[in-house]
Amino acid sequence: MSRRLATLLAAGTFALLTALGAANPAAAAVSTSQKLSVLSSWTQTSASSYNAWNSARLNKAAWSEYAFNWSTDYCSSSPDNPLGFNFSLSCHRHDFGYRNYKAMGQFPANKSRLDSTFYEDLKRVCATYNSVVRPACTSLAWTYYQAVSVFGSVAAVQQSDLDRAARIKADAEARAAARG
Repeated sequence: MSRRLATLLAAGTFALLTALGAANPAAAAVSTSQKLSVLSSWTQTSASSYNAWNSARLNKAAWSEYAFNWSTDYCSSSPDNPLGFNFSLSCHRHDFGYRNYKAMGQFPANKSRLDSTFYEDLKRVCATYNSVVRPACTSLAWTYYQAVSVFGSVAAVQQSDLDRAARIKADAEARAAARG
């Protein structure tokens, strides 16, 4: 067979495989069990799991063969930064877990853990704030957790929940200022 004919056949075969979605060996190389394993490792309650997920989030191209859904609406219609506490990435990771487990048909078996992971992420955020305002942050973290745990969305957070945390924060700040 001539080199030209072999090249044409190879190009035609590649075009056919591309059309059928099979030409990308990387995409075919990731099995369902591999994808679930990585997904599980990135959605555990530990800080190391969060760090691994965040590292991957910052370098999505390296994980493209897994076809993860990285989309997010952060904290839905609830504030991403209630009272200045930055819950954005915690909400993003929660969305990541929900969306990818739903896509894999594995959501019901993982929802409780995903919600617990969300709460642990929020508490880690709160731990970065000073002890004066931390109680307000942890109160909001609990409220956000309860919203996803019971309703499946932080959209269930009410203005009264935010107002209560704002009072906790303002009272603590006033006490600290009076002492100091």
